[in-house]
Amino acid sequence: MVWTIPNILTVLRLLAAPGVAVMFLYFSRPWADWFALVLFMAAAATDFFDGWLARKWKQETKIGAMLDPIADKAMVVIALLVITGFSGMNPWILLPATLIMFREVFVSGLREFLGDTAGTLKVTQLAKWKTTAQMVAIAILFLGTGLDWLTHRGDGPGGLARFRDGPAGWATVAGIWVLWIAGALTLLTGWDYFRKALPFLKGPK
Repeated sequence: MVWTIPNILTVLRLLAAPGVAVMFLYFSRPWADWFALVLFMAAAATDFFDGWLARKWKQETKIGAMLDPIADKAMVVIALLVITGFSGMNPWILLPATLIMFREVFVSGLREFLGDTAGTLKVTQLAKWKTTAQMVAIAILFLGTGLDWLTHRGDGPGGLARFRDGPAGWATVAGIWVLWIAGALTLLTGWDYFRKALPFLKGPK
């Protein structure tokens, strides 16, 4: 492991992923929501800076290239699990969250199967937009859960507010819209990766 600043940022983002869930074990709400939001946003910011610094300082490493997508996926999947739980299994959140998780597992499986030819599935610009949309949606939804808890003191509709519930509802609805956009981008990138991998999946192993 080469401990460059970009690699350190990537490792911190990886460690922050389970930290989002841990916030709800050690803090009462809405403090847990605010701490999870701040931790998630800080970790998401490192997603830009680690790659930018690695390219700027010419410190790109194999370990960094390997850990970066893992950290992104861990952040998104764990945060979605937390939000889905506090939503009371709201189908408007559960469905896009399921699509996102399915795609991440599917593409990871493709890369593992392709082995040395996994370079075929390089990260595209659309995939970067997908990750950005996912992180923005999650941040807005965490804001909605925190505001809803302040408004209802835990007696709200499953931890997620309705549109008529003021700022909490507006944040929730906005977060759901962005999550669906992220879900659509996720499906598009998943199909693009599958299409690129298809020639390698034909014929005998």
